[in-house]
Amino acid sequence: MTRAEYCAVAVADTFAGDGESIASAFGTIPAIGVRLARLTVAPDLLLTDGEAHFVSGSWEIGADPHATEGVVIEGWSPFRTIFDLVWHGKRHVMMIPVQIDGHGNTNISAIGDYTRPKVQLLGVRGAPGNSIYHPTSYWVPNHSTRSFVRTVDMISGVGTDSARAAGPAAIAHHELRRVVTNLAVLDFGGPDGTMRLLSLHPGVTLDEFHAATGCAVHVEGEVPATREPSAEELRLIREVIDPRSLRDREIPA
Repeated sequence: MTRAEYCAVAVADTFAGDGESIASAFGTIPAIGVRLARLTVAPDLLLTDGEAHFVSGSWEIGADPHATEGVVIEGWSPFRTIFDLVWHGKRHVMMIPVQIDGHGNTNISAIGDYTRPKVQLLGVRGAPGNSIYHPTSYWVPNHSTRSFVRTVDMISGVGTDSARAAGPAAIAHHELRRVVTNLAVLDFGGPDGTMRLLSLHPGVTLDEFHAATGCAVHVEGEVPATREPSAEELRLIREVIDPRSLRDREIPA
């Protein structure tokens, strides 16, 4: 089993039990993970064809779902309806932050002083609404002190401390679910809504994790290893979802 396969299963577990809600996942591993979730732990997840249709079944990463046997259109969702679904909490998004701090504030907008940034990025995009109105998780393919920082340069996605500071309307539906990285799995069950280490991927030591993490993370006792993929999960990943092993390009074996 490869590190990428452990990560894909960890992503699938993040969506377990979500019911009939849209799964929006950015990155190769998250795309594999949500397909795996619907085939295993979250059969009612809604997946799109990347345009305006909800589709059933599963298809290979990078392939046209409409050219795949067994994939059929089960609903239509034009752009205008997405906002209603977001505002009603019927979506679980997994975004890729450039920076994330110990309370889950994330930055995808600019690096450096906001008035004179060193690097201009995407802008806040949908991050504020995503993190306030429905479950939000994060995927960090390169866990390092550049991505896990003490303070983000600009808040795009709202963390637990920022939501509390903004008041009741901001915390009413605020739910940061998980952070999956190439080293570990985390949530926000630490004191005062801080990041907590749930598991380390096999081969990763706690010292290596701390050395790659630039913010405080709560650690409770002995940290378990991320669970192994089952034989059926491996079959689905390797034969159905990602037979071309695109996962290993994002997370080398």
